[in-house]
Order: sequence, then structure tokens, then C-alpha cells
Amino acid sequence: MFFSIIIPLYNRPQEIKELLESLTLQTYHNFEVLVIEDGSVNDAEAIVNTFTDKLNLRYFKKQNEGQGFARNFGFERAKGDYFVIFDSDCLVPPNYLRIVNDSLAKNYLDAYGGPDGAHQSFTPTQKAISYSMTSPFTTGGIRGNKKGIGQFHPRSFNMGVSRQAWEKAGGFIITRLGEDIEYSIRIHSLGFKIGLIPDAIVYHKRRTNFYQFYKQLHFFGRARINISKFFPQELKLVHFFPAAFTVGVILTIILNLFGSVLAPVGNFILLIFTLLIFFHSWWKNKSLKIAFLSIIAAFTQLIAYGLGFIQDFWKRKVLSRS
Repeated sequence: MFFSIIIPLYNRPQEIKELLESLTLQTYHNFEVLVIEDGSVNDAEAIVNTFTDKLNLRYFKKQNEGQGFARNFGFERAKGDYFVIFDSDCLVPPNYLRIVNDSLAKNYLDAYGGPDGAHQSFTPTQKAISYSMTSPFTTGGIRGNKKGIGQFHPRSFNMGVSRQAWEKAGGFIITRLGEDIEYSIRIHSLGFKIGLIPDAIVYHKRRTNFYQFYKQLHFFGRARINISKFFPQELKLVHFFPAAFTVGVILTIILNLFGSVLAPVGNFILLIFTLLIFFHSWWKNKSLKIAFLSIIAAFTQLIAYGLGFIQDFWKRKVLSRS
């Protein structure tokens, strides 16, 4: 199978260098790479050009429209039987494409997603963020877990779409705010088979500090409401959990400030949650530092997502604003 790897890029030249370096090490060689520079001020043309003798590589520049439409630009120019989408902040293990090719040969999927993890080169903060984004206590294992809740929806940091699915479904119809989830739901609704390839892991850097992580997750919370505009049935009870957690944290703080007799109940629940995060992260990462940072990451993730969710739920669902 011939793969077209499509990478949207916006002002991140160093990231694309590391990603392209990882692609030069692939043990499966039947692929091309399309880098779509989405209106960057700090473009990566000079860096990308250093890889033209190492990869079957094409580089494009276009006006800024966001990552969803940058991927569409790549779809329209790709030559492959299958399109693979990566975010520019990913590192790809050498056997990735071979794993995907072998998996599709045995159990064909019209679209797939893979899990993400932390590379050994990541900082402790990045490893803590990676833990939080994949922990059963924060996401329920929905991001790359074979036993995840409900229909699996590939995410655009590690996602594949067959040419046939793209020809029927078209590309992304929104460029951000949950564009990948909307796209995977639409592909599934057309009768195509979607699934997880559990061994097709990428190392996803995500954000390098907690402030950036907060902004990203606040955006994700808003995105969930945006998706419900297209598929109302996809707004499920589980998606309200971060908002409920956020309200619970705020109420617990207020109860403590006023010396309420109910304050110990909230304190106990938060203590149990904190201990679960700490010991589970310690067990997985074998690092006390990462375990402590994982507590910060988990609270940041849930509160940021919860506040973004509440903000747009109130604006779009309650006040009916666009």
C-alpha cells in the first residue's frame, strides 16, 4: 500500500525537523510526505528542503485557514491509496508504517486512529501531560484504548483515512474546534469501518508548559460543544464529567472558605482522586517527579476542559448564540 503522510504546519519549523527526521527511519518505504505550510510567518521551507534527498517529499505554502483546511489541501494533492495525518509535534517510531500496513492487510479499516505516548526525550512536564491525557482517571481511556467508551473516534495527531472514504465523505468541514472528531463521526455515519490500531503509537509532545496545556484543553472543551452542533446525539453524559469536576472543585473551595460542615466531603473526594493520579502515574512512569507533576496536569486538564465546556454550553445551548 502507498501512503500519503499529510502534515499541516504553522510557525513550528523545529518541530517539523524532528518529525521528518523520525520519518527517514521508517522500515516501510512506500510512502510520500506532504508538508502544508498554513500561512506561517516563521516558515520551515529551508529546513524541509534539507530532507528532499532523504524522503519522497513535497512542500506547499498556502494562506492561513487552520489545520483542518490545510489537511484538505494535502488530500487534494496526495497520490496515495491511504492518507495518514500527523500533527507537527509528533515523533513517529521506525516501525509505524509497517505496523499500519500489516494491520490493514489483516483487518482492513476505512479509517483508523492510533494511541500516543511519551518519548524518553520528553521533559518531565511533557511526560506528565502525556500521562494525564491518556490516564483512565481523566479521559477514561478513550484516547487510544481498546476498551474505551463508545464508538472510537480517531484524533488528527495520529489518524488514517482511505482514499475511498475521503472521496465519499470529502474533507474537513470545520478547520478547528473538534474538526477531527466531526470528521470521524461523519465517516462512520456513511457506513465506513473505523477502528483503533493499538500498536500504531506516536510520541506526541503536546504542550511544553501548563499554561499552554490549559489553553489547549480549554479549546478542547469548547470543541465538544461545537461538535454537538453537527451531531447533537454525540453530546453524552460522560462529556459533562470535567464540567462537574470543575464545579465540584469550586464548591469545595467555597465550602472550605465558609467553614461548612460539608467541606470535609469534598476534601476527601479530591484527596482520593489526587492519590489515584499520583500512585498510578508513579507506577507507570517510575518517577516521583512525574507523579507530582501529573497531579498538576490532571487538575489543569479537567478544569480547563470543564471551563471551556461550560462557557460554550452556556453560550450555544442556553443562550442559543452561534
